[in-house]
Amino acid sequence: MTDPGAGVTPYWELTFDADGDGDGRERDRLLTQVTEHGVRDLIVFSHGWNNDRSGATALYRRFFAPFPRLAPKARLGYAGVIWPSMRFSDEPIPDFPASVAAAEAVAPRRGLDEDTRRALSRTFPGRTEVVDRLARMLDERPDGAAGLTEFCRLARLLPDGEPAGTADTDESGEPAVSGDPVAACEQFAEALAALDTAGGAARFSLPNPWDGARELLRQLTYHQMKGRAGTVGERGLGPLLGRLAAVAPGVRVHLVGHSFGGRLVAFALRGLPEGVDTVKSVTLLQGAFSHYAFTARLPHAPDRAGTLRDRQRRVDGPLVCCYSHFDTALGTFYPLASRLAGDDRSCVGSEIAAVLGPRWGALGHDGAQGVPGTARLDLAAALSGALPASGCVNVDAASVVRRGGAPTGAHSDIVHPELARLVVAAGRIG
Repeated sequence: MTDPGAGVTPYWELTFDADGDGDGRERDRLLTQVTEHGVRDLIVFSHGWNNDRSGATALYRRFFAPFPRLAPKARLGYAGVIWPSMRFSDEPIPDFPASVAAAEAVAPRRGLDEDTRRALSRTFPGRTEVVDRLARMLDERPDGAAGLTEFCRLARLLPDGEPAGTADTDESGEPAVSGDPVAACEQFAEALAALDTAGGAARFSLPNPWDGARELLRQLTYHQMKGRAGTVGERGLGPLLGRLAAVAPGVRVHLVGHSFGGRLVAFALRGLPEGVDTVKSVTLLQGAFSHYAFTARLPHAPDRAGTLRDRQRRVDGPLVCCYSHFDTALGTFYPLASRLAGDDRSCVGSEIAAVLGPRWGALGHDGAQGVPGTARLDLAAALSGALPASGCVNVDAASVVRRGGAPTGAHSDIVHPELARLVVAAGRIG
């Protein structure tokens, strides 16, 4: 057991590999010590795309810091999930100061820096040569459609088959690198340019499709991370929570996840053994997965369902979905992933969601959809006692989740005492 700082103790880390296999020593420490420390409420947080343990621990330290003050009489324990994710170097980490995040956001997006190249090589083992060729092409930017077509061909070689567990619904058509590669790169470039202009950056030239090619590579990487998050949640965290319930049935568990970490903790509900009712709340912060994941009937395909259909019922309390329209990572690029599936409709900037329609919407942009009885509150109402005791709850967190630059917007702006208070309120902690 380690202390991430700021008086946050007892604290445990739970490390999982890409297949959901956990570190046995860490698991045993939690199972043994949680009772020894008299923990009544255990808050389990999973980071999103972030390939650095120290960065994840720093996020947990800052997010957990207000809890002792918010629930002074509670017997709290904290756990931070560490799983093999990655980020592109221009994506801000939630722990970074705003000035650093802003500097990253305006950094040139021309190619791949060394950190990103190494991260891609770890994410796609055995594909280092392909990563190097992609990086050279992004640097050289050959003229004409042939270069973009070759770039997309190489990008298709990165995954070893389709990442397992990527589907958020049981319908076909998950995003993949297919269709017209030139059109896809152009569309991503237009979206990036629109976001830059909306952020106040002046433009003196047409969008370069090679900027879109880099974004296409980012989306392919996210698709890989999306599948991995589901695997770790279902095969790793869910069964571990079952073991915890067996040895410490009095411990109330509260799951928190950011971005793909939200998908991880949500999929833990699918891996939770039958009869386990110790998960008392789930709080999803800017969840990077489909807003239809929990529905029993897709509006555009009534015979199909979300892959987490009715899993909110495994929570003995509310499943809270925080969303913000300032999150351009989810509001712009998540629906644009449909372009990778061959969608031929054209749209940029704020028009994307309207033109593509709701099929490709992200939970962290507009909350859970298609689940009857879902409550919808703003953050102030949720903190004033209006949270229901169970079921899906959409909470508009735009009053605090609002800071950030292109290309991800406010996606990483989650370290706020108000969101810590929301976790306390959802779990009836104290």
